[in-house]
Amino acid sequence: MTLNSLDDVFASLLTDALPDGSVFPATPDFLEEPRGRFKGAATVVVKPRNTDEVARIVRLCGQHRVGIVPYGGGTGLVGGQILSEGPVALILSLERMNAIREVRSDDNVLICEAGAILSDVQDAASDADRMFPLSLASEASCRIGGNLATNAGGVQVLRYGNSRDLCLGIEAVMADGSVLHGLSGLRKDNTGYDLRHLLIGSEGTLGIITAAALKLFPKPRAYATVFAAVENPAQAIRLLGHLQDHMDGAISAFELMHRQGMDFLAEKMPQVRLPFAEMPEWSVLCEATGGTDSDVPNRMMIALESAVDQELIQDAVLAQSDGQRDEFWAVRENIPEANRRIGSVSSHDISVPVPTIPSFIPDGIAALAKLGDFRVNCFGHLGDGNLHYNVFPPDGHDAGEYVALRGRIKETIHDLVHSYGGSVSAEHGIGRLKTADLEKYGDPAKLAAMRAIKAALDPAGIMNPGAVLKRV
Repeated sequence: MTLNSLDDVFASLLTDALPDGSVFPATPDFLEEPRGRFKGAATVVVKPRNTDEVARIVRLCGQHRVGIVPYGGGTGLVGGQILSEGPVALILSLERMNAIREVRSDDNVLICEAGAILSDVQDAASDADRMFPLSLASEASCRIGGNLATNAGGVQVLRYGNSRDLCLGIEAVMADGSVLHGLSGLRKDNTGYDLRHLLIGSEGTLGIITAAALKLFPKPRAYATVFAAVENPAQAIRLLGHLQDHMDGAISAFELMHRQGMDFLAEKMPQVRLPFAEMPEWSVLCEATGGTDSDVPNRMMIALESAVDQELIQDAVLAQSDGQRDEFWAVRENIPEANRRIGSVSSHDISVPVPTIPSFIPDGIAALAKLGDFRVNCFGHLGDGNLHYNVFPPDGHDAGEYVALRGRIKETIHDLVHSYGGSVSAEHGIGRLKTADLEKYGDPAKLAAMRAIKAALDPAGIMNPGAVLKRV
């Protein structure tokens, strides 16, 4: 379906239909994503204050066949928030819809608007003596609507699941301007299709999430946070199983990190304190949590002693204070920033079956060696198979020298991921960066169903055009 470009006439219609101060010229921060791979065309940004205004905007765009690009915190890494080609679209920012509407500690439900910043949601839960466990490096700026639209993961997926698993209900404006009301917070509701799960992960291509009912958990009272040196990823996997057996489901995070990431930190962010004087080739950051009477630190110490006896670890440091725990996590959380300062040639958010990780990592390095001399920084969420497999130029060279190889590098890694039965998008989404990958590697039956759903719910094609599914 052909869309029309947003022009001055339509901008005037928007201005007339909405309260004063709702329509703005797009500033540069709305027209470029963090990696600089996509740049948007000049357009306008609309900042509604409530769901009714969102519905009004969507109906107007539908009547005039103008595309809508939903915008949350702008932290997405696959171009889902940037439209760089085709008819000029409207940018719909949810930043003003940032209220925490309700916190119910009695049934562990928090209801917030889509523009609420993740760290603010975490704080609101904490104020009610509860925890919202979604934890991301960008949590100080990313917004709940974007987290849900991309089904964001993070470091605590191992115990608490992805964003999808943390959402009890959705309020959303559909492509025809109708409002889906689903914020009851019910944990059992078998009244037909679960549209919540259809919208989560759809990246704004089926509707615009305006609010969500989120699942809260008891706030941890005890922590055991460990930085451990392991010989290789296979040993890390055995260590994870060992700790899970000994900690009775208390393991909330288990992060695998390669020495290359530590070298990047030492070079670009020397203020980040590393846990070992000489960092090992591979290390893991593991955290377990529990209640007041759980004795988590002591149980972790016993489990680590057993791991040493079984030669599952070469060395380990158990955090002795909240400050040391924060230092451990600062290492993991700053790896992406150090990567950015080094400058990657190609970055890959992938997942493969956990047992295959020890063979996948060297197979990827061997495949890349056929294309040239590269450094690989592999790190990620070992327990759920999600690796960030990032490729960098050799020392002394700039990533810009290798732009011509970027496509071949991505194809090499993604072909290998597919051969392993993995996914080329583990937690960042498809956006516009990976639409061709979805078509190449996606299951034909799934793609056909996705296209049918898109055609049924958004027949005019106004919802985030070109994201997830290529425009035809």
